[in-house]
Amino acid sequence: MPTKKKTPFRMCISCRSMKDKREMLRVVKSADGQVRVDAGGKAPGRGAYVCGDGECLKKLRKTKALNKAFSCTVDESVYEAVETYFSRKTDDQK
Repeated sequence: MPTKKKTPFRMCISCRSMKDKREMLRVVKSADGQVRVDAGGKAPGRGAYVCGDGECLKKLRKTKALNKAFSCTVDESVYEAVETYFSRKTDDQK
């Protein structure tokens, strides 16, 4: 009898909603302190997940949620990279 695999869920650091891991983007802080976007979801380090909702992305930048999640100052280019990732993803779906 085949078993049904569980769908992994993660919480968005901005809107705090639980969503499928594959629908979200992982941002990772590596051991050397570098914060970057991890589109593949496999990079080593401390990870934080962000969903692609428009309001959520605005709140992410406004509240500096990545700074709080990683307890460090995150460069503005990382926030731009997150927004760019989701804008490309929505363009691909059209």
